[in-house]
Amino acid sequence: MSFMQIKDLHVHYPIRGGFFNDVVDNVLAVDGISLEFEKGKTYGLVGESGCGKSTTGKAIIGLEKITSGRIIYEGEDVTNKRRNRNSSFNRDIQMIFQDANSSLNPRKRVQDIIAEPIRNFLKLSHLEEKRKINELLAIVGMPEDAKFKYAHEFSGGQKQRIGIARAIATNPKLIIADEPVSALDLSVQAQVLNFLKDIQDELGLSYLFISHDLGVVKHMCDNISIMYKGRFVESGTREDIYQSPKHIYTKRLLSAIPMIEPITRQARKKERILVEENFHKEQHMYFDENGRVFDLHPISATHQVAMTAKEKWVI
Repeated sequence: MSFMQIKDLHVHYPIRGGFFNDVVDNVLAVDGISLEFEKGKTYGLVGESGCGKSTTGKAIIGLEKITSGRIIYEGEDVTNKRRNRNSSFNRDIQMIFQDANSSLNPRKRVQDIIAEPIRNFLKLSHLEEKRKINELLAIVGMPEDAKFKYAHEFSGGQKQRIGIARAIATNPKLIIADEPVSALDLSVQAQVLNFLKDIQDELGLSYLFISHDLGVVKHMCDNISIMYKGRFVESGTREDIYQSPKHIYTKRLLSAIPMIEPITRQARKKERILVEENFHKEQHMYFDENGRVFDLHPISATHQVAMTAKEKWVI
C-alpha cells in the first residue's frame, strides 16, 4: 500500500521576451510524470543531466513550484499547499542534497546542524536532544566529538554523512537522495551507499534515489524510472530495466555502462555503435515530431514503456 502518490506532475518555467516581457514559451522541466511510494522500497530516477530529475525531487519536497499535477500524501492533497512548520509532511519527507558542502551552514557546529530538524519537529529535552545527536552520529559512522566541529573541518564523504544524519533525524518515511555520492571518490561512495542501505533496513525508510550512475542505481533500487526531456521513457522493476529494456533510450543508457573486462571490449563497442545507429533510425517510434516522449503504456504488471501503441510490443 503506497503512502504517497505523485500524479501527472508538471513543472514549467516561463520564457519571457518582447517589449512587454510577456511569456513567449515555457521550459518543460517536468512534463507529466507519476510515481507511487511504498514503505521500505527504493525508487530510482535515472537520466542524463538536465532531464528533470533534481527538479522532480525539489518539486515533491516543496522547493520548486508545481505548475500542475497533484501530490497525495496519506490521502491528503498537499500540492503547493502552504504548510505550517510542524506539518507531518515536512517531518516525514526529507532530502539529501547533491552538494553536501553548500547544504551545511558554515557558521553552525555539527550539533546545531543536526539539531535543527529535531528542534522543529520533536519535543525533546536538552538531555534527550544530546542523546539523539550522538545516536545519529553513531548511525552514520561519525565520532561523538564531531558534533563540536564546523563543516569545513570534514572531508566530502564526512559532510555527506552529516547530511544523512540530519535527514534521518526526524525518522522520516521518505528521503529524496539527489545524487548523494556523485561528488565523492569511489571508496567513499561505497561507504555512503552502505550506510544508506543499513539505515533503510534499521528504520524502514523509503528512498527516491536520483542519479545518472546506472551501476549505483542497480545496487540501490527496487524500482527504476528512466527520464528524458522531463518525461518517463520506461519504468519498472530493476529486473525489467536491466534484463529486458524496451525503449531505445534505455538501451542507449545501458550500453554506455563501462565494463572493465578486456575480452568483451570489442563486442561492447560494436553493441554501443549499433544501439546509437538504431537510436537515430527509430526515433519516430519513440518520440513525436517535436521530440516529445510518448505516454507510458503497460506491457506487464510491473513494466511500462513510452510508445505510440502497446500493440507494437511483444510481451
